[in-house]
Amino acid sequence: MEPNPPPAFPSPEELKAKITEFMKQNFGDRVSVATFAEPEAAPAAEEEKPAKTDHEAEFEFNFLPRDIKAHLDRFVIKQDEAKKVLSIAVCDHYNHANYLRRLEKEDARRAEETEYIKQNVILVGPTGVGKTYLIKHIADLIKVPFVKADATKFSETGYVGGDVEDLVRELVHKANGDVNLAQFGIIYIDEIDKIASAGNLIGRDVSGRGVQTTLLKLMEETEVPVRSMNDIQAQLQAAFEFQRRGKSKRETINTRHILFVVSGAFEKLKEQVGRRIRQSQIGFRADPVQVMDNELFQHVTTGDFVEYGFEPEFIGRLPVRVVCEDLDADDLFKIMKYSEGSLLRQYERAFRAYGIEISFDDEALRLIADAAAKEKTGARGLLTVFEKLFRDYKYYLAGSGLSQLRVTAELVREPKRVLNRLMAEGEKHETATLETDARTFAERFGRDHGVEIVFDESALRRLVERARTERMTMEELCAHLFKDFQFGLSLINKNTGQKQFVVDAAAVDAPDKFLSELVVQSYYPAVSKA
Repeated sequence: MEPNPPPAFPSPEELKAKITEFMKQNFGDRVSVATFAEPEAAPAAEEEKPAKTDHEAEFEFNFLPRDIKAHLDRFVIKQDEAKKVLSIAVCDHYNHANYLRRLEKEDARRAEETEYIKQNVILVGPTGVGKTYLIKHIADLIKVPFVKADATKFSETGYVGGDVEDLVRELVHKANGDVNLAQFGIIYIDEIDKIASAGNLIGRDVSGRGVQTTLLKLMEETEVPVRSMNDIQAQLQAAFEFQRRGKSKRETINTRHILFVVSGAFEKLKEQVGRRIRQSQIGFRADPVQVMDNELFQHVTTGDFVEYGFEPEFIGRLPVRVVCEDLDADDLFKIMKYSEGSLLRQYERAFRAYGIEISFDDEALRLIADAAAKEKTGARGLLTVFEKLFRDYKYYLAGSGLSQLRVTAELVREPKRVLNRLMAEGEKHETATLETDARTFAERFGRDHGVEIVFDESALRRLVERARTERMTMEELCAHLFKDFQFGLSLINKNTGQKQFVVDAAAVDAPDKFLSELVVQSYYPAVSKA
């Protein structure tokens, strides 16, 4: 015989009633009871499984050196030798990466044993000659993430300054979390000459020699954790994963295929090489310090970099040495005229936002290039000259009614005089346009309401003044001032038969008063006259 089943557990309401009755019998009305339903247990979260993706198959490199140089020619003027050297280095680097990926599928052990010296690059050249621009556009062309940083912000430990490993993690961020794609990215470190260690330094140099040492393993091959120990957000995410799944995912990125490019002006190195050349009596056609950088740096040796303050192991990881030439006025003219990234495009967009189409004469561009060359900051000097030249033009011509601005040699030579003339022309043009808009409003008012309003000369002048002062279109201003005129004038027309009304400056300043007086006059003409 089957045992009796246990009684059903009471519902929360039944349980509350029973407990309340018990407590009342024993403790009176001084105790109240509330019940809480037990929440349903949440289903166990399934362990997250990363989606299977084949990012390596998506990254393809099939460029020739001349393809890369042709792309760079569209954006960077001059620097032909630098473009050629960089194009070859990039092709060699990524062709080897492709070879290793294919070999890993066929023979992983052989791929592991294959040796290759990475063609990391050191770029030498003065400021503003296109060093960063060259590397950025290479990354854009081959579609790999690109990270740029200033060497002076890093320290060996990451406590004094930034952590150099953060550069690798930033590649992952630029690749939208795609670690496989990030492993083929490009890291560009500028101002590398600023971390050369001082020869007379006593003690630990955490921002010079220390950073070089830390960069060594990154430039060769190492595993970098995607999550930094100093990143609180990343560590909290790892803690949540551990709490949820009992373990946290430790993901790393290998730097074997990351291309490192470092750059600097190395002005003191130029002087140092010049002295060595003079001492060794190498024939030069001029004082070595005054020789063009590309000629002078043909004689730079690893010993020169070591004497400058770089560790031999560090400079040895940068076998490809590229020298960018300084830019003269003719180069700056070509940058403005022919580069797809020309500053002219930026200023065309800036003036177009104010309703002004700007154009440039070649003679004006020559004068701008001459002025920029005197700044001694390369292509950056162009922005300095442009900002100073067009600062007042943007301020005063925006909203002036001027729709065309042609930059001539006269404008570059005498910008204030030309601006005053343009402002006068713009004001005259704007006045004519606003007056036309006012007459157009009056004509439409007559067609729509069967009564006419006519603005006399004083009214037109006052409407133009108010439209400018109150920053309103003439249509908006007239609609606001004369919003009640259709009713008032229609009433007057009914009383007197008058169909045309002349509006003067006083009516523009006090339209309600003007209309009220006309309405009163239509009812009591004799009283109004008296």
